[in-house]
Amino acid sequence: MKYDWSSEELVQHFTLTRIERDFLGFKGEMASLSLAVLLRTFQVQGHFLNSPQAVADTIVRALARQLAVSPALWDEVDWTSRTARRYRDEVAQFCGFRAFRSGDEDHLIAHLTPLVADLQPDVERLKQQSEAFLREQRIVPPSAERLTRCRRTAVNAQEVRWIQMVQQGLSTQTRQAFDALISTDAAPDDDQPLLVIRSTLATLKDTAGRVKVDTVLEELAKLAELRALGLPPHLFQGVPPRVVGQYRHRAASEPPRELRRHPEALRHVLLAALCWERLAEVTDDLVELLISVAHHIGTRAESKVEAELLRQLRRVRGKSALLFKLAKAARAQPEGAVRAVIYPVVPEPILDDLIREMEAENSYDRQVRLVTRNSYGYHYRRAVSLLLDALIFRCNNDRHRPIMRALDLLSKYRDRRIQTFPLSQEVPLGGVVKDDWQPLVLDDPESRKVNRVTYEMCVLATLRDKIRCKEVWIEGARRFRNPDDDLPTDFEDRRAEYYSALGQPSEAQTFTCQLRLRMQTALDALNTNLPTNASVKLIAPKNGKGRLSVSPLSALPEPQNITRLAAALVQRWPMTNLLDVLKETELRTGFTDVFQTAAAREVLSRDVVQRRLLLCLHGIGTNAGLKRMCSGGGEDSFADLQYIRRR
Repeated sequence: MKYDWSSEELVQHFTLTRIERDFLGFKGEMASLSLAVLLRTFQVQGHFLNSPQAVADTIVRALARQLAVSPALWDEVDWTSRTARRYRDEVAQFCGFRAFRSGDEDHLIAHLTPLVADLQPDVERLKQQSEAFLREQRIVPPSAERLTRCRRTAVNAQEVRWIQMVQQGLSTQTRQAFDALISTDAAPDDDQPLLVIRSTLATLKDTAGRVKVDTVLEELAKLAELRALGLPPHLFQGVPPRVVGQYRHRAASEPPRELRRHPEALRHVLLAALCWERLAEVTDDLVELLISVAHHIGTRAESKVEAELLRQLRRVRGKSALLFKLAKAARAQPEGAVRAVIYPVVPEPILDDLIREMEAENSYDRQVRLVTRNSYGYHYRRAVSLLLDALIFRCNNDRHRPIMRALDLLSKYRDRRIQTFPLSQEVPLGGVVKDDWQPLVLDDPESRKVNRVTYEMCVLATLRDKIRCKEVWIEGARRFRNPDDDLPTDFEDRRAEYYSALGQPSEAQTFTCQLRLRMQTALDALNTNLPTNASVKLIAPKNGKGRLSVSPLSALPEPQNITRLAAALVQRWPMTNLLDVLKETELRTGFTDVFQTAAAREVLSRDVVQRRLLLCLHGIGTNAGLKRMCSGGGEDSFADLQYIRRR
């Protein structure tokens, strides 16, 4: 029950009516106050509070004022006596409630079982559902332990249904493949393996590495392995996503030897949830690699061209002065030879440097495009081809069909060794190839022959832009899934209502105009304030890649009472380390109770779990590490702390 009540809430919920005053009668001042608090808190909460300390002082004072008794009597109230139990029975009878019977357990469990959406019986939603059911049936809630048992029974019953449903959706081949994933047996021809055999499941749980061709091949192998399991597309239909996530975390935290100990049905469901989630995650990782490769090729090409130009070129300084000397010498001797008139004023090497510099500036963009094409054709093309072949691209908008036709074209000619597409083949260029790439895509502008490698590079760059703005989505992905799946099912019928709730205009052009206006305002403010801001500098290094340098923020003034507070703490608890403070906080608040296990049940005693949780939190929070937390020869080993952290 909450402790903060406003005066309006006190009047609304804790004002005694005439009928209630007649019910209270006069049983003595302390008895009347205790009975009044029991009556009103039961009507508000729907159940009796465990102790008088759970009642806010404002409630006690409000009721004591109505009964004309002293609030100090509340300190002598005892709700564990036989008289207090009789008072509770009288209050329940007055409110029309009856006691909880053994037959009510079955009705409560049957009511809660379809409502279970989490494997933890102590979730707040399930507690509220049980309290609402008992209040509707006019039943006094039983003890907290008995309610917890009922909720746990409902969760177990629903979990059994989910496990049976998922198990029935798995084929025999898929179940055998699951058992092979967690197998760590040596090969038949290897009698005594020197190293520990790593399960296939451990490989599937590995995350993707940095952007390179080997990473793409590794992730493609994972995707092929997961697809080979043959998981049905609607395997977990009817199972809440939160439960699927809990199964996945549980399977990911258990080593193969623990997974093999589970019953067959539970083991297969845990592995199915893990592989189901990993299938979407690996697909997302492959899409991220595709986007990163497209970006990586362009940035590396720019860096390579810039480095090559800086190595070859020597910047010619004072071009205006050189032009003046050259024009003056030519004007003085217009009939003279270049070697006799010009070279003495402007040496030949300087003229060569000037020519190379101007040619390089004019051909920089073309050089970048050429290097980009070569980098793609000689290094990344094989990996990109495999990515395009493994991923299934979809598009819901007819305006962006050129990129889909381009992908179909690449798929059609993937196995053919040709440098240009046939003239009879229609190659979509509009919406796929940018204008500055047209000269490189068309080998012969007159015959309209399209260079295949350059065209593939343009398709990759355009596909990256379309995926990032979700104009193209990928089947089986999660982050890059169909954008229509992110909308409510009744979005088309209640479109105006949803737009109004979000505070957004219904017209796309209005939305973009407002967004453009906000961005323009922010850029104008940056352009106005940047030159006069002493904390921000614009740095232009020699490589041409400018950046902003922001000075560190000045330190805030020290709080006035921090020194006094620190002195008071040291005086009250001298020589107290952080672990003792953490333990004292746990004893006063019990915050470790919110840490729920990922397993189905908790076998360890709560004291052991509490101690190990505090050690893990201290080791992680202070960066001391778990190994140092168990190096003092205590009861808990390093493996015990690792187990708690993993769970």
